[in-house]
Amino acid sequence: MPDLADLFVTYLTVERSASPRTVRCYAEDINHFLSFLEREGIDFPGRADCLALRHYLSLLHSKQYERRTVARKLSAIRTFLRFLCREGLLANTGWAAVATPKLGKKLPRFLYLEDMLRLLSAPAGETPVGLRDTAILEVLYASGVRVSELVSLNVDDVDLQQGHAMVMGKGAKERLVPLGRFARRSLLSYLERGRPGLLGKNNRGGEEKALWLNRHGCRLSDRGVRRLVDKYVKQAGVTGKATPHTIRHSFATHLLNAGADLRTVQELLGHVNLSTTQIYTHVTGDRLKEVYTRAHPRA
Repeated sequence: MPDLADLFVTYLTVERSASPRTVRCYAEDINHFLSFLEREGIDFPGRADCLALRHYLSLLHSKQYERRTVARKLSAIRTFLRFLCREGLLANTGWAAVATPKLGKKLPRFLYLEDMLRLLSAPAGETPVGLRDTAILEVLYASGVRVSELVSLNVDDVDLQQGHAMVMGKGAKERLVPLGRFARRSLLSYLERGRPGLLGKNNRGGEEKALWLNRHGCRLSDRGVRRLVDKYVKQAGVTGKATPHTIRHSFATHLLNAGADLRTVQELLGHVNLSTTQIYTHVTGDRLKEVYTRAHPRA
């Protein structure tokens, strides 16, 4: 069993160019399923079929797993089984007949503009860390990038003169993201007066290509970005929990509220399918009300 899981991990990494986090999540879900089959005495892949998968899902429901978690695990298992069928290691035993749990629409959490502006102004001081944090928040909001895309940026990926950055998105797909004047200004300050101070803490110094550095002069992790966002959310007095992904949701919502079309927002976010972007249309009521009031003769 571990050999098949290892083959699948190699496939995800090499052929699908999945991120380390995606590979780790898939591996955890697959190993959870395989461990279940082993406990039940079900030989895999020999005696495994759609009934075994239904039994597994029933177990998850009995343990009160959330529907979204069950759907995610099922998606990972299906991808694994399709891979094995493609490789001739597993017969097609009706896996597709197992239905995915119906999920309610989960609206993205976003910050209203006033809260977003308070958050952006929360970092203070001319210290290297303060300059870095200001630039990180401005770039997150200006570009709508995922935190994984943010931390993977190198210095050479940023073109301040043209006002954009080249990010590596999901599936190793590159895209250009815009950097507004506030993001460019804060980035310039960080590159001139912040990054050199952090780079000095790194013994390898000039060999470090990462744009965002931690206190030791090495590449900042996504966990580090989440911690600093959490810190400034509390410092700014923003109600509720907000993460780097909340800033991404805010980026998309504010664009749509200001009249941007859905296709443009799709491109900026790096979504493959428009349906992924359409969830933001559920949170742009203010814009719809404004247009209705202005355009309808009996509003």
